[in-house]
Amino acid sequence: MKSALFEDDGQLKFGNVLATSEASSQIETREGRRLKVKSTNILLLRESKDTWDLKAKAEALRESMDLTLLWESADADAEKPFTEYAELYFGESSNDEQVCATLLALHSAPMYFYKRGKGIYRPAPEASLKAALAGAERKAREAAQIEQWVSDLVAGNAPDAIASQWLRLLFAPDKQTLEYKALSAAVERARMAPVALLSKCGVIHSTHALHFGKFLLNTFPKGTEFPAHDPLALPESLPQASVRAFSIDDDSTTEIDDAFSVERTDTGYRVGIHIAAPALGIAPNSSLDRVARDRLSTVYMPGRKITMLPEAAVSVFSLDAGRVVPAVSLYLELDAALEIKSQHSKVESVTIAENLRIPALEASSWMEPGDESVPFASDLRLLFRLCAQLQSVRAEQNAQGNRIDYNFDVIGEPDAADARIEIKPRERGSAIDVIVSELMIYANVAWAKQLAERGLIAMYRVQGAGKTKMSSQPGPHEGLNVPNYLWATSPLRRFSDLLNQRQIIAAIRGESPVYARGDALVMAAIADFDATYSIYADFQQQMEFYWCLRYLVQEKIERVTASVIRENLVRFDHLPIVQRISDMTAKEPGTRVLLAVAEIDLLEPALHTRFIDTV
Repeated sequence: MKSALFEDDGQLKFGNVLATSEASSQIETREGRRLKVKSTNILLLRESKDTWDLKAKAEALRESMDLTLLWESADADAEKPFTEYAELYFGESSNDEQVCATLLALHSAPMYFYKRGKGIYRPAPEASLKAALAGAERKAREAAQIEQWVSDLVAGNAPDAIASQWLRLLFAPDKQTLEYKALSAAVERARMAPVALLSKCGVIHSTHALHFGKFLLNTFPKGTEFPAHDPLALPESLPQASVRAFSIDDDSTTEIDDAFSVERTDTGYRVGIHIAAPALGIAPNSSLDRVARDRLSTVYMPGRKITMLPEAAVSVFSLDAGRVVPAVSLYLELDAALEIKSQHSKVESVTIAENLRIPALEASSWMEPGDESVPFASDLRLLFRLCAQLQSVRAEQNAQGNRIDYNFDVIGEPDAADARIEIKPRERGSAIDVIVSELMIYANVAWAKQLAERGLIAMYRVQGAGKTKMSSQPGPHEGLNVPNYLWATSPLRRFSDLLNQRQIIAAIRGESPVYARGDALVMAAIADFDATYSIYADFQQQMEFYWCLRYLVQEKIERVTASVIRENLVRFDHLPIVQRISDMTAKEPGTRVLLAVAEIDLLEPALHTRFIDTV
């Protein structure tokens, strides 16, 4: 029987020759497969009693061959058949086993010998061989390093090289690094998610840092530090308003955009809505403007925030108490019945007398006639009466009914394990809510109308068919029941408001608009704003959910009550959590239910509950 050593799909194979013709042979492999092999692919054909014995001996001999010696013995520039290399290494009387072993060795050593044809090889140049050997040695070291790291990770010990960059390895990895390859291999071997494995290894020191870090890597890959920016072009002297204004904000608010004032007049009252005016100092397309354009908005979350503008800019224009600051003011002239008779806007300097804080206001009795327990209490009562009328005109008096907002107060460093959370409900539609929201809506509507009547481009806020979006063209906002709307009352916190303020100032002063119709910057900002704003809002919601879970753990809460929204979707009492209860059958809306807190996973984050009963 003849044995053949042949090439098939780039591999060398042994087989028994069953039949032969001039062009090809039929060969049977050890697995019993019968192949039709072209004669040109048969490299060695020998009489042999046992092909598989020949194969075994040739492979064993190949392992003992010194490839370096063979390479050193070969002619540097010669291309020779493998049979000549066999004679060079074993001598002219080389046998079948030695010839087969030589071919196997040459084929398996592309660093030492370059293939130049069927069974023809040429020694690699010395420089190329050295480089290839160095590369192979490096890969071997890297493979050993990866294996060591994998073993450590599976055993619950994170190497420093991985522990020092765990966040980037999870959410923004360079997949060519050894660290990433080791983590991927360890995850597969341990059959665990990457986050779970690193948590097991003690690498994730803070679940808050995990979620916040993921957001930063995805949304602020260059970091949140502000680059150097041009000096602020502070406005020249402005007319001084005669009013003393006050703001209304949460305790945590540091970017104070809006304030209010009330004056008695001969015919009634004059109400002022005063908005911080950074547009007077931040030039269009300046370095600071580009920063605001990139961020588009301040990012909020419990315990911290990422501001749109640097503190140096905010501090100049924020409506802080005790200061005289630039403002864009909208004045409403009211009669004694608080009917609005006229309105006008000014660009001026305003004295800020007080920064009122919502918690203190809600804890006081300022709504009682004659009460003066807080500054400007009588002005607040008048503003509430006015705003209740404004809300009624918009036919939205019940839109916020029974809705509850929640204030999150993180006590301590958010990344710290001992940080505590206080979650306090605040019912929407309170008197303070009505004052702030209605005056902001009124100003935004008034300025949207002013720009629309002049045919000016702006970042208008429109809503139709339940969808809210930015638009360069004015249009109705169905949810607010107003004909035109834009955002212009938070220019320290939203780029849309800063951009719109520039157009509003130009309109008030009778100047040419900063942005012409079709302006590329405006159109690009409109295209980007909604997506970015949605990302920020989703992250805020995610972090509020995370802190709700921290609250459940902190307070050792094992059971909660909830109300059914529909089917098995419920809203928790006392916490802003809405989720489906998988083991609860569909219930009528409004049904009260009792749930067990089954599992809290702060890594996801996720909450698993079980239905207990109706209540």
